[in-house]
Amino acid sequence: MSNSSSDPGAAIHRLADAPEYVLGYSDVEFERLQRQGALFRPLSEAVFLRAEISTGMNVLDLGCGVGDVSLIAADLVGPSGSVLGVDKSPESVDIAKQRLAAAGKSWVRFATTDIDRFTTETGFDAVIGRFVLMYQRDPAMTLRRVSAFLRPNGILAFHEMCMPMARCVPTGALFRRTLDWIIATFERAGVEVDMGAKLAQTFAAAGLPQPQFTADAVVADGRDLRPFENFAGVMRSLLPAAARFGMVSASEVQIETLAERMRDEAVALNATVFSPTLVGAWVRLPESAGRQDQKAVAQ
Repeated sequence: MSNSSSDPGAAIHRLADAPEYVLGYSDVEFERLQRQGALFRPLSEAVFLRAEISTGMNVLDLGCGVGDVSLIAADLVGPSGSVLGVDKSPESVDIAKQRLAAAGKSWVRFATTDIDRFTTETGFDAVIGRFVLMYQRDPAMTLRRVSAFLRPNGILAFHEMCMPMARCVPTGALFRRTLDWIIATFERAGVEVDMGAKLAQTFAAAGLPQPQFTADAVVADGRDLRPFENFAGVMRSLLPAAARFGMVSASEVQIETLAERMRDEAVALNATVFSPTLVGAWVRLPESAGRQDQKAVAQ
């Protein structure tokens, strides 16, 4: 398995260019994100509850994608609160708008803008994100910048993954190869595959108070197809980049049957499958910090 850099500064000091969103923006990827959102929703909701995201709050969701975390936030703050989701992909934002409108969450808005270009005239009660710092050129700088959007006593809460900690016990050869392909492709694209393990040092580098943490994973019997569908879905979206980087060819992956073959291997081994470990980190700013104003905008 390909491991991320052991350099403690690797998550903080990145290449000059932002990591590529190597999963792409296809309809297949948007559908995968929604399935992944359903799989991980209980874990993310637990993090935001522990961070005390609650009724009436005004929440900023960074890198909202197709709206899964915005939907969690909408349910937590209720109609007396508000949520603003920000993402640079117009296609993702359009889907998020449709989904939240269909769910009747009229207190959620969306803005199409890069995180580094987002500005606001007000403060938020909370800034949240899931699987977003891993794609930032300098995640500490991102945290430092967005923490300035918080009101006094505001909450900063992020949920990031430790991709190398995904496991199948006992491990089969196909599971190992698939995980290796996924991690190697993300790393080649400049993505921090172990962002969850680097949240503590990233918060510290951003000059933030010491956060609280939690870690969890989705665990399933090897007969459960869902986790293997998630791994295979990631691999499907990564295939063009994996081939471009020379990691693996489509003919070797055989993507159409990958999930079923991984499940069959796990059944034969009587295995248990673990998703990547997801680490939640959250902190409250002191009363002396944050903004006092009342109106939010995005440019």
